[in-house]
Amino acid sequence: MRSLAAQIIDQRVSGIVEEQGNMFHERLRAYDEERKQSLAFVFLVAKTVLDLDDEAALDGIVDGGNDFGVDALYGEPLDNGEIQVFLIQGKYKRKLKGDSAFPETGVAKLIEAASVLFDPEKKITLNPRLRERVEEFRSFVREGAIPQVISVAANNGTRWSREAQERIDNASKRFGRQIEWRHAGSVELLELMQAENPISATLQLSGQAMVENFGFRRALVGRMRVAELARLANDHGDSLFEKNIRRYLGLDGNRVNEAIAATLREKQEQSYFYFYNNGITITCSQFRHNALQDQNWQVKLADLQIVNGGQTTRTVQEIDGETGSGSAEVLVRIYELQSGDDDFVEAITYATNSQNPVDLRDLKANDQRQKNLATSIQELGYAYRAKRENRPVSSKEFTSAVVAEAVLAVWRRRPHQARFRSREHFGALYDTIFTNDLNGAQAVTAALLLRQAENRRKRRSEGAPDFLAYGSRFVAMLMGHYLLRDMDIFLGKLDHRNFPQVLELIDKNSELYMRDAEKRISEELEPLFETRERTLQRLSATFRRADLVESLMNPGLFQGSKNVL
Repeated sequence: MRSLAAQIIDQRVSGIVEEQGNMFHERLRAYDEERKQSLAFVFLVAKTVLDLDDEAALDGIVDGGNDFGVDALYGEPLDNGEIQVFLIQGKYKRKLKGDSAFPETGVAKLIEAASVLFDPEKKITLNPRLRERVEEFRSFVREGAIPQVISVAANNGTRWSREAQERIDNASKRFGRQIEWRHAGSVELLELMQAENPISATLQLSGQAMVENFGFRRALVGRMRVAELARLANDHGDSLFEKNIRRYLGLDGNRVNEAIAATLREKQEQSYFYFYNNGITITCSQFRHNALQDQNWQVKLADLQIVNGGQTTRTVQEIDGETGSGSAEVLVRIYELQSGDDDFVEAITYATNSQNPVDLRDLKANDQRQKNLATSIQELGYAYRAKRENRPVSSKEFTSAVVAEAVLAVWRRRPHQARFRSREHFGALYDTIFTNDLNGAQAVTAALLLRQAENRRKRRSEGAPDFLAYGSRFVAMLMGHYLLRDMDIFLGKLDHRNFPQVLELIDKNSELYMRDAEKRISEELEPLFETRERTLQRLSATFRRADLVESLMNPGLFQGSKNVL
Protein backbone atom coordinates (compact mmCIF):
# COMPACT_ATOMS: atom_id res chain seq x y z
CA MET A 1 0.00 0.00 0.00
CA ARG A 2 2.75 2.47 0.95
CA SER A 3 4.74 1.72 -2.19
CA LEU A 4 1.70 2.19 -4.43
CA ALA A 5 0.76 5.41 -2.62
CA ALA A 6 4.32 6.71 -3.05
CA GLN A 7 4.16 5.93 -6.77
CA ILE A 8 0.85 7.78 -7.17
CA ILE A 9 2.21 10.79 -5.28
CA ASP A 10 5.34 10.73 -7.46
CA GLN A 11 3.15 10.82 -10.58
CA ARG A 12 1.30 13.83 -9.20
CA VAL A 13 4.56 15.57 -8.28
CA SER A 14 5.85 15.04 -11.83
CA GLY A 15 2.64 16.54 -13.18
CA ILE A 16 3.02 19.59 -10.95
CA VAL A 17 6.59 20.11 -12.17
CA GLU A 18 5.25 20.21 -15.71
CA GLU A 19 2.38 22.54 -14.79
CA GLN A 20 4.23 24.87 -12.41
CA GLY A 21 7.88 24.42 -13.41
CA ASN A 22 8.16 27.81 -15.08
CA MET A 23 6.57 29.49 -12.06
CA PHE A 24 9.00 27.71 -9.72
CA HIS A 25 11.83 28.98 -11.92
CA GLU A 26 10.54 32.55 -12.14
CA ARG A 27 9.33 33.19 -8.59
CA LEU A 28 11.35 30.73 -6.50
CA ARG A 29 14.56 30.61 -8.56
CA ALA A 30 14.40 26.85 -8.88
CA TYR A 31 16.71 25.95 -11.74
CA ASP A 32 17.38 22.21 -11.39
CA GLU A 33 14.87 19.37 -11.62
CA GLU A 34 15.60 18.01 -8.14
CA ARG A 35 14.67 21.28 -6.45
CA LYS A 36 11.59 21.64 -8.63
CA GLN A 37 10.45 18.20 -7.49
CA SER A 38 10.96 19.13 -3.84
CA LEU A 39 8.98 22.35 -4.35
CA ALA A 40 6.27 20.47 -6.23
CA PHE A 41 5.90 18.10 -3.27
CA VAL A 42 5.57 20.99 -0.80
CA PHE A 43 3.08 22.61 -3.19
CA LEU A 44 1.04 19.38 -3.26
CA VAL A 45 1.08 19.08 0.54
CA ALA A 46 -0.12 22.67 1.00
CA LYS A 47 -2.93 22.27 -1.53
CA THR A 48 -4.06 18.92 -0.15
CA VAL A 49 -3.69 19.35 3.61
CA LEU A 50 -4.78 23.00 3.82
CA ASP A 51 -7.23 22.95 0.89
CA LEU A 52 -5.55 25.89 -0.86
CA ASP A 53 -5.81 26.96 -4.47
CA ASP A 54 -2.71 27.01 -6.67
CA GLU A 55 -1.88 30.67 -6.16
CA ALA A 56 -2.24 30.62 -2.38
CA ALA A 57 -0.17 27.44 -2.14
CA LEU A 58 2.59 28.91 -4.30
CA ASP A 59 2.60 32.23 -2.45
CA GLY A 60 3.33 30.55 0.88
CA ILE A 61 6.40 28.58 -0.24
CA VAL A 62 9.46 30.09 1.46
CA ASP A 63 12.14 27.46 0.82
CA GLY A 64 15.49 28.95 -0.13
CA GLY A 65 18.17 28.87 2.56
CA ASN A 66 18.03 30.62 5.95
CA ASP A 67 14.61 29.09 6.45
CA PHE A 68 14.94 27.09 9.73
CA GLY A 69 13.77 24.04 7.83
CA VAL A 70 10.45 25.72 6.96
CA ASP A 71 9.54 25.12 3.33
CA ALA A 72 6.12 26.78 3.42
CA LEU A 73 4.35 29.11 5.83
CA TYR A 74 0.65 29.98 5.94
CA GLY A 75 -1.57 31.65 8.49
CA GLU A 76 -4.48 33.90 9.26
CA PRO A 77 -5.87 35.72 12.30
CA LEU A 78 -8.77 34.06 14.08
CA ASP A 79 -11.70 35.77 15.74
CA ASN A 80 -10.62 34.92 19.29
CA GLY A 81 -7.43 36.98 19.44
CA GLU A 82 -5.30 34.16 18.10
CA ILE A 83 -3.40 33.68 14.85
CA GLN A 84 -3.28 30.21 13.34
CA VAL A 85 0.00 29.42 11.58
CA PHE A 86 0.95 26.35 9.55
CA LEU A 87 4.63 25.42 9.18
CA ILE A 88 5.32 22.82 6.49
CA GLN A 89 8.57 20.98 6.00
CA GLY A 90 8.77 18.56 3.09
CA LYS A 91 11.20 15.67 2.68
CA TYR A 92 10.90 14.08 -0.73
CA LYS A 93 12.90 11.00 -1.74
CA ARG A 94 13.24 9.62 -5.23
CA LYS A 95 12.97 6.00 -4.08
CA LEU A 96 9.34 4.95 -4.07
CA LYS A 97 9.16 2.19 -1.45
CA GLY A 98 7.45 4.57 0.93
CA ASP A 99 9.27 3.15 3.97
CA SER A 100 11.59 6.03 4.93
CA ALA A 101 10.70 7.78 8.18
CA PHE A 102 10.55 11.55 8.45
CA PRO A 103 14.03 12.44 9.77
CA GLU A 104 14.63 13.38 13.38
CA THR A 105 16.76 16.33 12.20
CA GLY A 106 13.74 17.71 10.36
CA VAL A 107 11.64 17.53 13.52
CA ALA A 108 14.41 19.30 15.45
CA LYS A 109 14.46 22.13 12.89
CA LEU A 110 10.69 22.59 13.09
CA ILE A 111 10.89 22.77 16.89
CA GLU A 112 13.63 25.41 16.62
CA ALA A 113 11.60 27.34 14.05
CA ALA A 114 8.53 27.47 16.27
CA SER A 115 10.65 28.63 19.20
CA VAL A 116 12.12 31.68 17.43
CA LEU A 117 9.96 32.71 14.48
CA PHE A 118 7.06 34.06 16.54
CA ASP A 119 9.00 35.96 19.17
CA PRO A 120 9.00 39.61 17.95
CA GLU A 121 12.06 40.42 20.03
CA LYS A 122 14.38 37.77 18.58
CA LYS A 123 16.83 38.80 15.88
CA ILE A 124 17.12 36.19 13.15
CA THR A 125 18.46 35.99 9.61
CA LEU A 126 15.91 34.73 7.09
CA ASN A 127 15.55 34.62 3.33
CA PRO A 128 13.44 37.52 1.96
CA ARG A 129 10.24 35.50 1.31
CA LEU A 130 10.22 33.94 4.76
CA ARG A 131 11.20 37.18 6.48
CA GLU A 132 8.26 39.11 5.02
CA ARG A 133 5.78 36.49 6.17
CA VAL A 134 7.32 36.01 9.60
CA GLU A 135 7.42 39.75 10.31
CA GLU A 136 3.78 40.01 9.30
CA PHE A 137 2.82 37.32 11.81
CA ARG A 138 5.12 38.87 14.41
CA SER A 139 3.27 42.17 14.05
CA PHE A 140 0.08 40.40 15.10
CA VAL A 141 1.89 38.81 18.05
CA ARG A 142 3.29 42.19 19.10
CA GLU A 143 -0.28 43.51 19.20
CA GLY A 144 -1.35 40.70 21.52
CA ALA A 145 -2.37 37.84 19.23
CA ILE A 146 -1.45 34.38 20.50
CA PRO A 147 0.05 32.13 17.80
CA GLN A 148 -1.36 28.63 17.51
CA VAL A 149 1.22 26.72 15.47
CA ILE A 150 0.51 23.56 13.47
CA SER A 151 3.75 21.92 12.32
CA VAL A 152 3.24 19.63 9.33
CA ALA A 153 6.03 17.14 8.77
CA ALA A 154 5.50 15.84 5.23
CA ASN A 155 7.33 13.13 3.32
CA ASN A 156 6.63 10.34 0.86
CA GLY A 157 7.28 7.77 3.56
CA THR A 158 6.36 7.00 7.14
CA ARG A 159 5.94 8.95 10.38
CA TRP A 160 8.92 10.13 12.43
CA SER A 161 10.88 7.84 14.77
CA ARG A 162 10.49 7.24 18.50
CA GLU A 163 13.51 9.49 19.13
CA ALA A 164 11.87 12.28 17.15
CA GLN A 165 8.68 11.81 19.14
CA GLU A 166 10.68 12.24 22.34
CA ARG A 167 11.88 15.60 21.00
CA ILE A 168 8.28 16.58 20.32
CA ASP A 169 7.21 15.49 23.81
CA ASN A 170 9.99 17.55 25.40
CA ALA A 171 9.03 20.56 23.27
CA SER A 172 5.41 20.18 24.40
CA LYS A 173 6.53 20.42 28.02
CA ARG A 174 8.26 23.69 27.15
CA PHE A 175 5.68 25.32 24.89
CA GLY A 176 2.52 23.89 26.39
CA ARG A 177 -0.35 23.45 23.97
CA GLN A 178 0.57 26.09 21.41
CA ILE A 179 2.15 23.66 18.95
CA GLU A 180 0.28 20.82 17.28
CA TRP A 181 2.09 18.16 15.26
CA ARG A 182 0.80 16.45 12.14
CA HIS A 183 2.38 13.97 9.77
CA ALA A 184 1.49 13.85 6.08
CA GLY A 185 2.93 10.87 4.23
CA SER A 186 2.05 9.34 0.89
CA VAL A 187 -0.79 7.27 2.34
CA GLU A 188 -2.30 10.23 4.20
CA LEU A 189 -2.00 12.51 1.18
CA LEU A 190 -3.58 9.93 -1.09
CA GLU A 191 -6.51 9.49 1.33
CA LEU A 192 -7.12 13.24 1.31
CA MET A 193 -6.90 13.38 -2.48
CA GLN A 194 -9.48 10.59 -2.68
CA ALA A 195 -11.79 12.18 -0.10
CA GLU A 196 -14.73 12.22 -2.49
CA ASN A 197 -14.91 8.42 -2.56
CA PRO A 198 -18.18 7.17 -1.02
CA ILE A 199 -18.04 5.75 2.51
CA SER A 200 -20.18 2.90 3.78
CA ALA A 201 -20.19 1.95 7.45
CA THR A 202 -22.19 0.36 10.24
CA LEU A 203 -22.94 2.29 13.44
CA GLN A 204 -23.94 0.69 16.72
CA LEU A 205 -26.60 2.85 18.40
CA SER A 206 -27.48 2.79 22.11
CA GLY A 207 -31.00 2.54 23.51
CA GLN A 208 -34.06 3.51 21.53
CA ALA A 209 -34.06 5.59 18.38
CA MET A 210 -36.73 7.20 16.22
CA VAL A 211 -37.23 7.10 12.45
CA GLU A 212 -39.54 9.43 10.58
CA ASN A 213 -40.42 9.87 6.91
CA PHE A 214 -40.54 13.31 5.28
CA GLY A 215 -41.81 12.88 1.74
CA PHE A 216 -39.02 11.15 -0.13
CA ARG A 217 -36.55 11.65 2.72
CA ARG A 218 -36.05 9.82 6.02
CA ALA A 219 -34.50 10.90 9.31
CA LEU A 220 -33.19 8.86 12.23
CA VAL A 221 -32.50 10.41 15.63
CA GLY A 222 -30.73 8.40 18.32
CA ARG A 223 -27.58 8.20 20.36
CA MET A 224 -24.35 6.23 20.29
CA ARG A 225 -21.32 5.79 22.47
CA VAL A 226 -18.50 8.25 21.95
CA ALA A 227 -16.16 5.29 21.51
CA GLU A 228 -18.22 4.28 18.45
CA LEU A 229 -17.73 7.75 16.99
CA ALA A 230 -13.98 7.47 17.59
CA ARG A 231 -13.95 4.09 15.81
CA LEU A 232 -15.70 5.62 12.80
CA ALA A 233 -13.12 8.44 12.66
CA ASN A 234 -10.22 6.02 13.01
CA ASP A 235 -11.57 3.84 10.20
CA HIS A 236 -12.22 6.61 7.67
CA GLY A 237 -10.25 9.70 8.70
CA ASP A 238 -10.67 13.05 6.95
CA SER A 239 -12.78 11.57 4.14
CA LEU A 240 -15.71 11.64 6.58
CA PHE A 241 -15.76 15.42 6.42
CA GLU A 242 -15.56 16.11 2.68
CA LYS A 243 -18.85 18.04 2.77
CA ASN A 244 -18.18 19.62 6.17
CA ILE A 245 -17.41 23.31 5.62
CA ARG A 246 -15.35 23.62 8.80
CA ARG A 247 -11.87 22.19 9.01
CA TYR A 248 -10.77 20.68 12.29
CA LEU A 249 -9.44 23.55 14.36
CA GLY A 250 -7.24 21.36 16.51
CA LEU A 251 -7.50 20.55 20.20
CA ASP A 252 -4.67 22.76 21.42
CA GLY A 253 -5.75 26.33 22.06
CA ASN A 254 -9.32 25.90 20.82
CA ARG A 255 -11.67 26.59 23.70
CA VAL A 256 -14.68 24.68 22.37
CA ASN A 257 -12.67 21.56 21.59
CA GLU A 258 -10.81 21.82 24.88
CA ALA A 259 -14.16 21.90 26.70
CA ILE A 260 -15.24 18.76 24.83
CA ALA A 261 -12.01 17.05 25.83
CA ALA A 262 -12.28 18.18 29.45
CA THR A 263 -15.75 16.65 29.79
CA LEU A 264 -14.56 13.32 28.37
CA ARG A 265 -11.51 13.23 30.63
CA GLU A 266 -13.58 13.63 33.81
CA LYS A 267 -15.26 10.30 34.57
CA GLN A 268 -17.99 11.95 36.66
CA GLU A 269 -18.77 14.28 33.75
CA GLN A 270 -18.81 11.68 30.97
CA SER A 271 -22.42 10.67 31.57
CA TYR A 272 -23.48 14.30 30.98
CA PHE A 273 -21.72 14.59 27.63
CA TYR A 274 -24.94 13.81 25.75
CA PHE A 275 -26.58 16.89 27.30
CA TYR A 276 -23.60 19.22 26.85
CA ASN A 277 -22.90 18.50 23.18
CA ASN A 278 -24.92 19.53 20.10
CA GLY A 279 -24.39 16.12 18.54
CA ILE A 280 -23.42 14.78 15.13
CA THR A 281 -25.32 15.28 11.86
CA ILE A 282 -24.78 12.66 9.16
CA THR A 283 -26.13 12.56 5.61
CA CYS A 284 -26.27 9.36 3.56
CA SER A 285 -27.92 7.93 0.46
CA GLN A 286 -29.46 5.06 2.45
CA PHE A 287 -29.65 3.73 6.00
CA ARG A 288 -30.98 0.30 7.03
CA HIS A 289 -31.72 -1.24 10.40
CA ASN A 290 -33.71 -4.08 11.94
CA ALA A 291 -37.05 -2.42 12.62
CA LEU A 292 -38.21 -5.61 14.42
CA GLN A 293 -35.61 -4.91 17.10
CA ASP A 294 -36.77 -2.64 19.92
CA GLN A 295 -33.46 -0.88 20.67
CA ASN A 296 -29.67 -0.93 20.26
CA TRP A 297 -29.93 -0.90 16.49
CA GLN A 298 -27.05 -1.57 14.16
CA VAL A 299 -27.52 0.97 11.36
CA LYS A 300 -25.90 0.34 7.97
CA LEU A 301 -25.21 3.56 6.02
CA ALA A 302 -24.20 4.11 2.41
CA ASP A 303 -22.41 7.24 1.13
CA LEU A 304 -22.22 8.80 4.58
CA GLN A 305 -20.74 12.19 5.38
CA ILE A 306 -20.51 14.10 8.66
CA VAL A 307 -21.81 17.57 7.82
CA ASN A 308 -21.92 18.90 11.38
CA GLY A 309 -19.99 17.73 14.41
CA GLY A 310 -16.58 17.50 12.76
CA GLN A 311 -14.95 19.30 15.68
CA THR A 312 -16.53 16.87 18.15
CA THR A 313 -15.59 13.84 16.05
CA ARG A 314 -11.95 14.79 15.65
CA THR A 315 -11.58 15.78 19.31
CA VAL A 316 -13.13 12.49 20.40
CA GLN A 317 -10.76 10.64 18.07
CA GLU A 318 -7.75 12.54 19.40
CA ILE A 319 -8.33 11.76 23.07
CA ASP A 320 -10.09 8.39 22.83
CA GLY A 321 -6.89 6.45 23.39
CA GLU A 322 -6.14 8.22 26.66
CA THR A 323 -9.65 8.14 28.15
CA GLY A 324 -11.56 5.28 26.58
CA SER A 325 -14.51 7.71 26.69
CA GLY A 326 -16.16 5.64 29.44
CA SER A 327 -19.93 6.04 29.56
CA ALA A 328 -20.08 9.09 27.30
CA GLU A 329 -22.72 9.08 24.59
CA VAL A 330 -23.55 11.57 21.86
CA LEU A 331 -26.70 12.57 19.99
CA VAL A 332 -26.72 11.49 16.33
CA ARG A 333 -29.02 12.62 13.51
CA ILE A 334 -28.95 10.64 10.26
CA TYR A 335 -30.63 12.07 7.15
CA GLU A 336 -31.28 9.81 4.17
CA LEU A 337 -31.33 11.99 1.07
CA GLN A 338 -31.98 11.25 -2.57
CA SER A 339 -29.39 11.50 -5.34
CA GLY A 340 -29.36 15.03 -6.72
CA ASP A 341 -30.01 16.47 -3.26
CA ASP A 342 -26.70 18.35 -3.25
CA ASP A 343 -28.34 21.74 -2.76
CA PHE A 344 -30.29 20.39 0.20
CA VAL A 345 -27.11 18.93 1.70
CA GLU A 346 -25.50 22.36 1.40
CA ALA A 347 -28.49 23.98 3.07
CA ILE A 348 -28.28 21.50 5.97
CA THR A 349 -24.53 22.03 6.26
CA TYR A 350 -24.96 25.79 6.29
CA ALA A 351 -27.80 25.79 8.80
CA THR A 352 -26.14 23.38 11.23
CA ASN A 353 -22.76 25.13 11.07
CA SER A 354 -23.86 28.77 11.00
CA GLN A 355 -23.33 29.26 14.72
CA ASN A 356 -19.57 29.12 14.16
CA PRO A 357 -17.17 31.18 11.98
CA VAL A 358 -16.97 29.29 8.66
CA ASP A 359 -15.83 29.68 5.09
CA LEU A 360 -19.16 30.01 3.32
CA ARG A 361 -17.86 30.42 -0.21
CA ASP A 362 -19.13 27.08 -1.50
CA LEU A 363 -22.48 27.50 0.20
CA LYS A 364 -23.02 30.95 -1.31
CA ALA A 365 -22.46 29.58 -4.80
CA ASN A 366 -26.19 29.01 -5.26
CA ASP A 367 -27.11 32.54 -4.20
CA GLN A 368 -28.90 34.36 -7.01
CA ARG A 369 -26.36 37.19 -6.90
CA GLN A 370 -23.59 34.69 -7.61
CA LYS A 371 -25.52 33.20 -10.52
CA ASN A 372 -26.26 36.62 -11.99
CA LEU A 373 -22.64 37.70 -11.61
CA ALA A 374 -21.42 34.52 -13.33
CA THR A 375 -23.74 35.21 -16.29
CA SER A 376 -22.69 38.85 -16.50
CA ILE A 377 -18.99 37.92 -16.43
CA GLN A 378 -19.49 35.22 -19.04
CA GLU A 379 -21.07 37.74 -21.40
CA LEU A 380 -17.81 39.73 -21.24
CA GLY A 381 -15.79 36.75 -22.42
CA TYR A 382 -14.50 35.72 -18.99
CA ALA A 383 -15.39 32.84 -16.66
CA TYR A 384 -16.45 32.96 -13.00
CA ARG A 385 -15.84 30.01 -10.69
CA ALA A 386 -18.28 30.21 -7.77
CA LYS A 387 -17.29 26.88 -6.21
CA ARG A 388 -13.87 25.51 -5.39
CA GLU A 389 -12.55 23.07 -7.97
CA ASN A 390 -9.31 21.14 -8.07
CA ARG A 391 -8.06 22.47 -11.41
CA PRO A 392 -5.91 25.43 -12.43
CA VAL A 393 -7.50 28.83 -13.02
CA SER A 394 -7.01 30.18 -16.53
CA SER A 395 -5.96 33.75 -17.32
CA LYS A 396 -9.55 34.63 -18.31
CA GLU A 397 -11.16 33.05 -15.27
CA PHE A 398 -11.71 34.40 -11.76
CA THR A 399 -12.74 32.57 -8.61
CA SER A 400 -15.38 34.03 -6.33
CA ALA A 401 -12.72 34.36 -3.61
CA VAL A 402 -10.52 36.53 -5.84
CA VAL A 403 -13.46 38.66 -6.97
CA ALA A 404 -14.61 39.15 -3.37
CA GLU A 405 -11.15 40.30 -2.28
CA ALA A 406 -10.73 42.56 -5.32
CA VAL A 407 -14.14 44.23 -5.08
CA LEU A 408 -13.73 44.82 -1.35
CA ALA A 409 -10.28 46.37 -1.88
CA VAL A 410 -10.84 48.36 -5.07
CA TRP A 411 -14.47 49.49 -5.09
CA ARG A 412 -15.53 49.22 -1.43
CA ARG A 413 -12.22 50.81 -0.39
CA ARG A 414 -11.51 48.35 2.38
CA PRO A 415 -8.12 46.95 1.32
CA HIS A 416 -7.20 46.16 4.93
CA GLN A 417 -10.29 43.96 5.25
CA ALA A 418 -9.70 42.42 1.84
CA ARG A 419 -6.56 40.74 3.07
CA PHE A 420 -7.03 40.18 6.78
CA ARG A 421 -10.75 39.37 7.02
CA SER A 422 -10.98 36.79 4.27
CA ARG A 423 -12.97 34.49 6.56
CA GLU A 424 -15.78 37.05 6.50
CA HIS A 425 -15.90 37.76 2.75
CA PHE A 426 -18.75 35.29 2.35
CA GLY A 427 -20.14 35.92 5.81
CA ALA A 428 -20.40 39.28 7.58
CA LEU A 429 -18.98 41.21 4.59
CA TYR A 430 -20.91 39.36 1.89
CA ASP A 431 -23.65 41.97 1.42
CA THR A 432 -21.06 44.75 1.39
CA ILE A 433 -19.10 43.08 -1.38
CA PHE A 434 -21.79 41.45 -3.50
CA THR A 435 -24.37 44.19 -3.70
CA ASN A 436 -27.36 43.73 -5.99
CA ASP A 437 -25.92 46.23 -8.48
CA LEU A 438 -22.44 44.69 -8.72
CA ASN A 439 -22.07 43.78 -12.39
CA GLY A 440 -19.59 41.67 -14.33
CA ALA A 441 -17.66 44.66 -15.70
CA GLN A 442 -17.03 46.03 -12.21
CA ALA A 443 -16.05 42.61 -10.84
CA VAL A 444 -13.65 41.78 -13.68
CA THR A 445 -12.10 45.26 -13.61
CA ALA A 446 -11.38 44.98 -9.89
CA ALA A 447 -9.95 41.49 -10.34
CA LEU A 448 -7.70 42.59 -13.21
CA LEU A 449 -6.37 45.53 -11.20
CA LEU A 450 -5.68 43.38 -8.16
CA ARG A 451 -4.01 40.76 -10.37
CA GLN A 452 -1.64 43.43 -11.74
CA ALA A 453 -0.83 44.75 -8.27
CA GLU A 454 -0.28 41.23 -6.95
CA ASN A 455 1.96 40.31 -9.88
CA ARG A 456 4.10 43.33 -9.07
CA ARG A 457 4.31 42.21 -5.43
CA LYS A 458 5.25 38.65 -6.33
CA ARG A 459 7.83 39.65 -8.91
CA ARG A 460 9.34 42.69 -7.24
CA SER A 461 12.32 44.16 -9.02
CA GLU A 462 15.39 45.64 -7.39
CA GLY A 463 14.56 48.93 -5.70
CA ALA A 464 10.82 48.21 -5.41
CA PRO A 465 9.16 49.80 -2.35
CA ASP A 466 9.41 47.71 0.81
CA PHE A 467 5.69 48.16 1.55
CA LEU A 468 4.64 46.15 -1.52
CA ALA A 469 4.89 43.01 0.61
CA TYR A 470 1.79 44.16 2.50
CA GLY A 471 0.25 46.99 0.46
CA SER A 472 -0.75 45.50 -2.90
CA ARG A 473 -4.48 45.81 -2.08
CA PHE A 474 -3.95 49.51 -1.35
CA VAL A 475 -2.17 49.89 -4.69
CA ALA A 476 -5.12 48.21 -6.44
CA MET A 477 -7.55 50.55 -4.69
CA LEU A 478 -5.72 53.61 -5.96
CA MET A 479 -5.44 52.11 -9.44
CA GLY A 480 -9.22 51.78 -9.49
CA HIS A 481 -9.53 55.43 -8.52
CA TYR A 482 -7.18 56.54 -11.29
CA LEU A 483 -9.05 54.43 -13.83
CA LEU A 484 -12.44 55.98 -13.01
CA ARG A 485 -10.80 59.41 -12.96
CA ASP A 486 -9.52 58.94 -16.52
CA MET A 487 -12.92 57.67 -17.64
CA ASP A 488 -14.58 60.60 -15.82
CA ILE A 489 -17.35 58.41 -14.40
CA PHE A 490 -18.72 57.19 -11.11
CA LEU A 491 -18.46 53.48 -10.33
CA GLY A 492 -22.17 53.03 -11.02
CA LYS A 493 -21.60 54.00 -14.64
CA LEU A 494 -19.02 51.25 -15.20
CA ASP A 495 -20.74 48.42 -17.12
CA HIS A 496 -20.54 46.29 -20.27
CA ARG A 497 -20.95 49.31 -22.54
CA ASN A 498 -17.68 50.97 -21.56
CA PHE A 499 -15.83 47.79 -20.56
CA PRO A 500 -13.77 47.83 -23.81
CA GLN A 501 -12.49 51.27 -22.77
CA VAL A 502 -11.57 49.81 -19.38
CA LEU A 503 -9.47 47.10 -21.00
CA GLU A 504 -7.79 49.65 -23.24
CA LEU A 505 -6.90 51.92 -20.31
CA ILE A 506 -5.60 49.03 -18.20
CA ASP A 507 -3.44 47.82 -21.07
CA LYS A 508 -2.15 51.32 -21.77
CA ASN A 509 -1.87 52.89 -18.31
CA SER A 510 -1.60 50.15 -15.67
CA GLU A 511 2.13 50.70 -15.16
CA LEU A 512 1.54 54.42 -14.75
CA TYR A 513 -1.34 53.77 -12.33
CA MET A 514 0.87 51.48 -10.25
CA ARG A 515 3.76 53.95 -10.12
CA ASP A 516 1.42 56.78 -9.13
CA ALA A 517 -0.17 54.59 -6.46
CA GLU A 518 3.21 53.59 -5.04
CA LYS A 519 4.31 57.22 -4.99
CA ARG A 520 1.08 58.27 -3.24
CA ILE A 521 1.49 55.55 -0.60
CA SER A 522 5.16 56.43 -0.08
CA GLU A 523 4.23 60.06 0.56
CA GLU A 524 1.64 59.02 3.12
CA LEU A 525 4.00 56.62 4.91
CA GLU A 526 6.92 59.03 5.13
CA PRO A 527 5.69 61.12 8.08
CA LEU A 528 4.59 57.98 9.95
CA PHE A 529 8.19 56.80 10.19
CA GLU A 530 9.99 60.09 10.73
CA THR A 531 10.57 59.38 14.42
CA ARG A 532 10.66 55.57 14.51
CA GLU A 533 12.42 52.75 12.71
CA ARG A 534 10.71 51.52 9.56
CA THR A 535 10.58 47.77 10.19
CA LEU A 536 8.58 45.14 8.32
CA GLN A 537 6.58 44.47 11.50
CA ARG A 538 5.49 48.10 11.67
CA LEU A 539 4.77 48.27 7.96
CA SER A 540 2.56 45.21 8.21
CA ALA A 541 0.64 46.73 11.11
CA THR A 542 0.24 50.03 9.23
CA PHE A 543 -1.52 48.31 6.32
CA ARG A 544 -4.10 46.81 8.67
CA ARG A 545 -5.40 50.26 9.63
CA ALA A 546 -8.49 51.96 8.22
CA ASP A 547 -7.04 55.44 8.86
CA LEU A 548 -4.43 54.83 6.14
CA VAL A 549 -7.29 54.35 3.67
CA GLU A 550 -8.90 57.59 4.79
CA SER A 551 -5.71 59.59 4.37
CA LEU A 552 -4.94 58.03 0.98
CA MET A 553 -8.42 58.78 -0.34
CA ASN A 554 -8.67 62.29 1.15
CA PRO A 555 -11.08 64.14 -1.21
CA GLY A 556 -8.95 67.25 -0.97
CA LEU A 557 -6.17 65.44 -2.80
CA PHE A 558 -8.37 64.65 -5.81
CA GLN A 559 -10.02 67.94 -6.68
CA GLY A 560 -12.01 67.83 -9.89
CA SER A 561 -12.51 64.07 -9.83
CA LYS A 562 -15.94 62.52 -9.65
CA ASN A 563 -14.54 59.43 -7.98
CA VAL A 564 -14.12 60.62 -4.39
CA LEU A 565 -15.60 59.50 -1.10
